[in-house]
Amino acid sequence: KIEPPAPIDKDLYDLPPEEWGDVKQVPGSLPHALEALARDHDYLLDGGVFTDDLISTWIDWKNANEVDPVRLRPTPHEFALYFDC
Repeated sequence: KIEPPAPIDKDLYDLPPEEWGDVKQVPGSLPHALEALARDHDYLLDGGVFTDDLISTWIDWKNANEVDPVRLRPTPHEFALYFDC
């Protein structure tokens, strides 16, 4: 029961800065998506299917098992830049 926004019939890459701020965007990474979920998850609590505890546990698990392992290790590009001789 959510109305989607009106379509944008413009080239988003050519928008001037004053119009660019009006375009809503989705999170660009898993950490940003988890932060957005932590801020706004009331819609998941409707009907009693999910609980606050379940959602926070899931966010913590995703951070510990998916976000942190990637964040704490150098990428192949970083390894090539700093450690490759």
